[in-house]
Amino acid sequence: MDDTLADDGRSMKERMLAGDLYLADDPELAADSARAIALADAYGRTWPTDREAAAGILRDLLGGLGADSEIRPPLLVDYGRHLSVGARTFINYNLTALDVAAITIGDDTQIGPNVQLLTPTHPVEPGPRRAKLEAALPIAIGDNVWIGGGAIVLPGVTIGDNAVIGAGSVVTRDVPANVVAVGNPARVIRTL
Repeated sequence: MDDTLADDGRSMKERMLAGDLYLADDPELAADSARAIALADAYGRTWPTDREAAAGILRDLLGGLGADSEIRPPLLVDYGRHLSVGARTFINYNLTALDVAAITIGDDTQIGPNVQLLTPTHPVEPGPRRAKLEAALPIAIGDNVWIGGGAIVLPGVTIGDNAVIGAGSVVTRDVPANVVAVGNPARVIRTL
């Protein structure tokens, strides 16, 4: 084990939830992840034929799900429990939400297909990276946000209310409310 974790009595899960370096292949975390993968798979298989049963699976998977929200499968998550979706939000096909840290999506938000919300980070230094250490930073998406298809939101980013993120954009830093941001890296091009 890397010296970074020496003399720390916390579990890997406690370290992960605190945003500190941890080892992802910990048995407790592996079990939590396996649970999420199984529930996401069951959700995807159930959704086409029984929306009510699928909604129950989704409520069991996620940390929070607002009324009248729709998430079209497939949905890919690390843990599910750290992903909260507000009311009346629509998420199109193939969301990848790596929820090692909290991902919060507000009310009335629209997320296009193939969007990636990525909270994990990895050390730049070769030694800790070789030791398989990682950490995470939360992502917060406000109310009435529109994220275009194929966009990628990186760790630690907050997107303000009413913002629009252009399709294919890579959001590397916070985006204020009431703006349109596009590109790689995403830059504000217009105020709403």
